Amino acid sequence: MCKIDFLGKIPRDITLACSGGPDSMAVLDFLIKGRKNVTIAYFNHGTTHGNHAESFLKEYSKNNNIRSIFGKISKCQKPKSKSLEEWWRDERYEFFKSISGKKITCHHLNDVAEWWIFSSLNGNPKIIPYENGDVIRPFLLTPKSAFIDWCERKNVPYIVDPGNTDLKFARSRIRNEIMPQALNINPGLLKVLKKKIILERKRENGQ
Repeated sequence: MCKIDFLGKIPRDITLACSGGPDSMAVLDFLIKGRKNVTIAYFNHGTTHGNHAESFLKEYSKNNNIRSIFGKISKCQKPKSKSLEEWWRDERYEFFKSISGKKITCHHLNDVAEWWIFSSLNGNPKIIPYENGDVIRPFLLTPKSAFIDWCERKNVPYIVDPGNTDLKFARSRIRNEIMPQALNINPGLLKVLKKKIILERKRENGQ
């Protein structure tokens, strides 16, 4: 059994960026069981999966009496200066910025590793920060496997984005092709990055 771990203190009233995947559905269940007042926020990128995820979350939130907010990408064309991933990310963050109060994303330890690899390949290795304005990422120490384990043990439903395995996206190539090789070379990579997260958090707190 894997453990869901978190950094810092999670506010009682919180908006959760929820995609319907195992990560955010596990966090949603975890927060509700921890007696948090949770509002879920979902941003539809205008894809077939986006429409499916929106329907799934609307039904789930209705059946479980959970407050929800939904946004959708504008009809304008993608700027030529941005990749599809960048455009989606920027539009998504604009939506979340429009929501008042503290927000949580479900970035986890595997996301940290993928971002560290991606940023390293671009010459500037980075650790996903715990906090960015009114957005906090408490679950950076938790591996993705813990969220899947939680959903299976607690019978929490979730859906899977087919884009996660679509190799036209850089994120998917790193996740499915580079990450397995990196872990073969250094099986302790996640532990190394976990230490970096803790050290960075201590530095932020002036410790």
